[in-house]
Amino acid sequence: MHVTAPTAELNLWNAAMTTQHWIRFTHAGRSGFGTLEGETVRVFEGDMFAAPTASGTVLALRDVTLRHPAQPGKVIAMVNNFRALLDKLKLTASADPLFLLKAPSSALDPGAVITKPACDSRIIFEGELAIVIGRSCKGVSEAQALAHVFGYTCVNDVTAADLLTRDPGFAQWARAKSFDGFCPFGPAIATGLDPEKLVVRTTLNGSLRQDFSVSDMLFSVPQLVSRLSFDMTLNPGDLILCGTSVGVGVMKPGSIVEIAIDGVGKLVNRFE
Repeated sequence: MHVTAPTAELNLWNAAMTTQHWIRFTHAGRSGFGTLEGETVRVFEGDMFAAPTASGTVLALRDVTLRHPAQPGKVIAMVNNFRALLDKLKLTASADPLFLLKAPSSALDPGAVITKPACDSRIIFEGELAIVIGRSCKGVSEAQALAHVFGYTCVNDVTAADLLTRDPGFAQWARAKSFDGFCPFGPAIATGLDPEKLVVRTTLNGSLRQDFSVSDMLFSVPQLVSRLSFDMTLNPGDLILCGTSVGVGVMKPGSIVEIAIDGVGKLVNRFE
């Protein structure tokens, strides 16, 4: 079911833009993207990250299936980027951002099931804010960084904790965090927000486990984008997972994990 709506162009790089919530979806066997407007989806055409245009079609949200809202070429995950967690672990702050790469194939749709891998390990949830890159950037300054950010989304940086130190000669960060389905994110990418004002809340089976402010990050969003862009080119759709704070914990089969960020959305997945 759909109704027509006036075609309109959206300039995503207008500094005065209002907040939009961009999603990817499937409908009637076809993939698409657009903006959430209450219980409807305004469908767009072209490239989400390059001045897409409204198609004139509006779909009922109940009639579409949500997908993870970007297709990242890289997923860069920060480690020990929150002061509260550093204090708890009695660690010294690093002079440079510490990060690892998760396989893009670990991406999972909102509402989908996180499947326990065959390896025997404790599976950990980590609620986080993710930066979604909107413009390619290489070696940009902090002052230029936000012009290359499309928006923000919720992510669960799932980890097979026991694998990290199973081999005493090598910390298996990539394997522990890159199993299929170990990077659920979405349901939308929110644009036009000040990340310093955002708060990440994680619940496990309805019990609040994490409640922390993004302003507690050791390296801010502009600093992360700038510093990482000197290490590697960041491309549209790439994700930067900002890191987590205190309160991470084990997911047991049957668990429901919700990552909620006011102004961004709520990511819900079951673990089996």
